Amino acid sequence: MLKNKKIILGVTGSIAAYKAAILLRLLVKEGADVQVLITPAGKEFITPVTLSALSGKPVESEFFANTNGSWHSHVDLGLWADLMLIAPCSANTLGKLANGICDNLLLTTYLSAKCPVFIAPAMDLDMYKHVANQKNIDILRSYGNQIIEPGEGELASGLCGKGRMEEPEAILEIILHYFEQSSVLNGKKVLINAGPTQEKIDPVRFIGNFSSGKMGYAIANEIASLGAEVTLVSGPVSLKVEHDSITRIDVNSASEMYDATIKHFGESDITILTAAVADFTPKVVASSKVKREKSDYSIELTPTKDIAAKLGSMKRPDQILVGFALESDNEEVNAITKLEKKNLDLIVLNSLRDKGAGFMHDTNKISIINRNNNCFKYELKSKTEVARDIIEKISEII
Repeated sequence: MLKNKKIILGVTGSIAAYKAAILLRLLVKEGADVQVLITPAGKEFITPVTLSALSGKPVESEFFANTNGSWHSHVDLGLWADLMLIAPCSANTLGKLANGICDNLLLTTYLSAKCPVFIAPAMDLDMYKHVANQKNIDILRSYGNQIIEPGEGELASGLCGKGRMEEPEAILEIILHYFEQSSVLNGKKVLINAGPTQEKIDPVRFIGNFSSGKMGYAIANEIASLGAEVTLVSGPVSLKVEHDSITRIDVNSASEMYDATIKHFGESDITILTAAVADFTPKVVASSKVKREKSDYSIELTPTKDIAAKLGSMKRPDQILVGFALESDNEEVNAITKLEKKNLDLIVLNSLRDKGAGFMHDTNKISIINRNNNCFKYELKSKTEVARDIIEKISEII
């Protein structure tokens, strides 16, 4: 799975640096082409000679090569890699990564990297639990990095608890799983709709909702990073796409969302409907601004077209259709009914009862229900991590 994959292994100043040698050996054994970057503090824990012998190439640490005055281009390294793995990642490096500090080659390469980044923290129990480190981890997750949670056990300090770097064999399995998933989704055409719709009342007012589009954009960015070609039909949001393989189509109304989604559905392998599309729209749109003097003013509404139902009726056997349900009562029953009625392969359920889930948040708490009515429940996570859980279930169907 890792044959000819280009991986940057970052090693920082941690007692767990000895595990980097084992991890490096495992990556190379799987066929990976590994370039090791080490921080100045990292060299106090493990020698570049050891890592160079295992990787088969010089270990880089400094910006400039002392022998001939040339420099090591962090930009070229960032473009070269298929994946960057920082293991172990010390508390010091964790803070610098989270705050854009780039005072060594590893950090500047991280800021230049176009590839997915995996970070394996390693530190003592109380350091790991400190609010500053937990905040930095949350920030790095929000940037789209994948945090490999440390394990629990005896630490170098003699304390026992969470903080020790995950074992090299487990990290290898995570990296293998990433590339396996990437191979499944590489080249797939994915259609996603996201964000709210705005239903005009008059030239200056509309009926809308609180959707931020964050969930749909997180899925688009994550699935694009796995090699998929994404068409993103977006309602009016302030978000930006992060990958060149995402084509964004901007719409405003439910009608426009319907037309754009239907237009691109036929060419898609996977369609994910995250948009909060209005169920009703004003029957008549005033041609000029409605004045306050109309104290008894009312708006007659008419139903909008049901995108999920239409796509479900059009779906071919080789297509995967994923819907979303935001419920406040009888959540699972309503979600299963929607899944069956609209011919979905998966439905992602979140509840208005769950704190930190739903609209406007950077987090979400979901359940995923498949066609066999199996319900998979997840804890509250960042929307980037939720996107990965959803993509995992789609990959299993493929």
